[in-house]
Amino acid sequence: MALKLEPGARLVVATHNPGKARELAEILDGRFELVAAGELGLPEPEETEQTFCGNALLKARAAAEASGLIALADDSGLSVAALDGAPGIYSARWAGPDRDFALAMAKVEARLEEAGADDFSAWFTSALCVAWPGGPAVVVEGRVDGTLSFPPRGDKGFGYDPIFVPQGHALTFGEMEPAAKDGMSHRARAFVKLKAALL
Repeated sequence: MALKLEPGARLVVATHNPGKARELAEILDGRFELVAAGELGLPEPEETEQTFCGNALLKARAAAEASGLIALADDSGLSVAALDGAPGIYSARWAGPDRDFALAMAKVEARLEEAGADDFSAWFTSALCVAWPGGPAVVVEGRVDGTLSFPPRGDKGFGYDPIFVPQGHALTFGEMEPAAKDGMSHRARAFVKLKAALL
């Protein structure tokens, strides 16, 4: 049977990051009833995989099993060409236990300075996974390329958004209105693939 997500279904979003939960809700455009793993008090699994897809699958499976609901997980991060793709899957960890992304952005800038880099190209990757409790899972990946800009600009978005300027644009993700970012982001591109697979 073809896997399908029915509109109005209750999904658990496997995240404890309110910014990510909000952005996923906007991209899903009210099609589903969403509850965040943090709201349900679900534990955050240890992210032990070496890829975005692997970690998204791990998080979705954990949330689906713990809640008994269909789970949607996102694993995403910033990769910087001059830093050999770092922070990559460790993007959230660079922000430390307090999720201090000002600290994380400063760390990226410091590493680029240490490397004497003149290449500021970077990309965001988002892997989205939908997992059924005790059942199948679907994982897709989206990517958006751009360049880094310092100092950080804008207070919209979250994470590394204030230092990322997508290709062909002058504003950082942190300066863009959410609808503009959602139209082109890595998460939006992954969602297009997910929609094709499941909706």
